[in-house]
Amino acid sequence: MRLHYVYPYPHVDEVIALMAEGKLLPYLDVPFQYAAPSVLRRMRRPAAQEKTLERIHAWRDICPDITLRSTFIVGFPGETEKEFAFLLDWLDEAALDRVGCFRYEPVKGAAANDLGEAVPPEVKEERWDRFMRRQQAISARRLKRHVGTRQQIIIDEVGPQMANGLAKGRSKGDAPEIDGTVYVASRRPLRVGEFATVKIERAAEYDLHGTVVGF
Repeated sequence: MRLHYVYPYPHVDEVIALMAEGKLLPYLDVPFQYAAPSVLRRMRRPAAQEKTLERIHAWRDICPDITLRSTFIVGFPGETEKEFAFLLDWLDEAALDRVGCFRYEPVKGAAANDLGEAVPPEVKEERWDRFMRRQQAISARRLKRHVGTRQQIIIDEVGPQMANGLAKGRSKGDAPEIDGTVYVASRRPLRVGEFATVKIERAAEYDLHGTVVGF
């Protein structure tokens, strides 16, 4: 079981030890949404992001294998370049493993529409692009740590439609249809739903590549 869309309330800290003990999959999806306290206040969300960084570091001290995922919004009404730069710096410090980003879209009648000047569409798009490029580099660094390790992979897709005879699978740090893929080479045919021990040989921005070394 992976914990998805869990708000960072204090009780979340209590499950990290269970992950370290192998009683829960070490995967936590927390919708931080932003980093600059001024924007978080406009969103009516907790604004103590310096404490959030401390908790992220503490979670990793307790469970070094934890995978952290989150989602963010750019272009929230009133967002300034300074606030956006704060978000990028926070992203570097947090070094989250998996990140999604949405462009703010006004909803008729939503209170957020009146919280600040609307961000022009071209600025919103430019910030989204900068955010995704920054996170892509972070993701590549995080995944590179797995090169040379052996991971238990569940096989999701096999067959002639797969290029070069590879199979597609997921590690314990990959949620289905959300996160990246592990591309697996094997000397014998693999079956969907089968677990295999895979030596990771290469990492890309979002995916891993490896070869089966055991079952």
